[in-house]
Amino acid sequence: MTVSQAIVEFLAHQWTVDGDHRERTIAGTFGIFGHGNVAGIGQALKQYSVQDPALMPYHQARNEQAMVHEAVGYSRLRRRRGTFACAASVGPGATNMLTGAALATTNRLPVLLLPSDTFATRVADPVLQQLELPHDASMSVNDAFKPLSRFFDRIVRPEQLFSAALGAMRVLTDPVETGAVTIALPEDVQAEALDVPLEFLADREWHVRRPVPERGALDRAVEAIAAAERPIIVAGGGVIYSDAAAELRAFAEATGIPVGTTQAGGGAIAWDHPLSLGSIGSTGTSAANRLAAQADLVIGIGTRYSDFTTASRTAFARDGVRFVNVNVASFDAYKHGSTLPVIADAREALVALRDALAGFATPSGYRDEIAREKRAWDALVDESFVDRRLDRPSQTEIIGAVNAASDPRDVVVCAAGSLPGDLHKLWRVRDDLGYHVEYAFSCMGYEIAGGMGAKRGAGDRDVIVMVGDGSYLMMHTELVSAVAEGVKIIVVLIQNHGYASIGHLSDTVGSQRYGTRYRFRDDAANAFDDGPALPVDLAANAASLGVDVIRVEPSANAIADLTAAVAQGKAASGPTLIHINSDPLLFSPDGEGWWDVPVAEASELDSTRAARDAYDEQKARQRPYVG
Repeated sequence: MTVSQAIVEFLAHQWTVDGDHRERTIAGTFGIFGHGNVAGIGQALKQYSVQDPALMPYHQARNEQAMVHEAVGYSRLRRRRGTFACAASVGPGATNMLTGAALATTNRLPVLLLPSDTFATRVADPVLQQLELPHDASMSVNDAFKPLSRFFDRIVRPEQLFSAALGAMRVLTDPVETGAVTIALPEDVQAEALDVPLEFLADREWHVRRPVPERGALDRAVEAIAAAERPIIVAGGGVIYSDAAAELRAFAEATGIPVGTTQAGGGAIAWDHPLSLGSIGSTGTSAANRLAAQADLVIGIGTRYSDFTTASRTAFARDGVRFVNVNVASFDAYKHGSTLPVIADAREALVALRDALAGFATPSGYRDEIAREKRAWDALVDESFVDRRLDRPSQTEIIGAVNAASDPRDVVVCAAGSLPGDLHKLWRVRDDLGYHVEYAFSCMGYEIAGGMGAKRGAGDRDVIVMVGDGSYLMMHTELVSAVAEGVKIIVVLIQNHGYASIGHLSDTVGSQRYGTRYRFRDDAANAFDDGPALPVDLAANAASLGVDVIRVEPSANAIADLTAAVAQGKAASGPTLIHINSDPLLFSPDGEGWWDVPVAEASELDSTRAARDAYDEQKARQRPYVG
């Protein structure tokens, strides 16, 4: 068989086993074909579609980056147990996947990339779409995947297939190492034949490692927690991926320790649980951030501690604060100079900690404070959700209406702009898989493709994609794929005629929203700042792609009409896009978090000088965390 045929059949027989759960590691293959792979991977997929259509499901995509995003969204909803392979042609087809590779690796989510490469034999160099470098004839554009991939190989001889494929599967199923896995396939090698052992094509199981804590590390963590008076838990994505939400809730209830969640940890504990403080950090709630500021011990569970989680190292402000970091990866467990790392699976560690801390509880006064802060924040959100009957409602009101119209098991998907911060603070998550905001790479354009992947992995759950017009314009063409396959997603497109998030940030750094509005260019002013909005009709754009579109017209009934539109989308059988206009100058409640974005030290603009003074004041709160 050819190398491509062997790859496809091999991938079809790989299985992930996590305890009693077993599923296909590679659920299917996305592919965009060009001269670099049409006779290789393309031919193999066609051959198997004739011989055994169920062997390797094939899905079209309209953009190579988008198909990687779709695989990542699927992986999130499968708790990293399954993903897709993504096959692209040589040159630009391959490099279009680079952003997706970086996103997958940054998020620690598995995806298998199969970019085509130029001829291994170099028989006709230089070929179409080949990058030539005089100083290194062996290099191709696919070398750019190396720093973005957790595993990289290039198969330049057919015999290398076996070790490359097995190495790729090891990394895809390893909770520590996982991320983008890249096997570059020269276009000639894809079509070459070789003898393949039947053992290579047999069903193979990859068991997910769930390491338990070492006794010494566990004892030290228990001692620190038992001595703490104001501990706080930071729950990250590791809680979701290890299916540890129930154990987290049991641990919090047994000890009285409150829980703040990162973006990746959204859903780790239900919003209305008495010990749920909501989001923490730069986009956190006042409840979480006020308690974090006075915490004497931070228990990080499955978090990589991004700057948004630590509010750029201002969130945990108490002198002498210590960190107990529970993480399957030592790289994350030792962050912030922790002398109390617990290198273990989140679920296994929570079980062990709860057993070892039997009888421990936080002081009653602390629990009363937790309840007060939670009530105050919840009341603030309730007030912000009230429909003010504006022609162009606030993004906060829009989020509140969509949240109220959703079902408890629905999944909200987002990635970039101002929506992720607002969703982090405001979306009331009721299920551990109900929240997927890609905020490690925060990639504009992820939302629709990632939402489709989430829907493929979500089963009977509805998936609600919330996206601003800026991110929509980056990559909306996968709506065609949703129409082609009947992938039911509900896209809520919020149009504010610009980049609302960066516009607001631009204001805070003194740059006066320069370059963030969608306006006609003023040549004399070298700006796009003034005048009427561009005559862009994004609802008509979506309709032209075959999607059912519901327009929420500007009126005092906008929020009521939005609520009805969500219900209509949920009742539909295919993709629906809901278009609504918002006022970008109406902001969500302040959660008292900060994010370090440096402001110019010298400026001729009064606005920038004032912003620098405010920045210096916040910067003074920043501190190193050294254990």
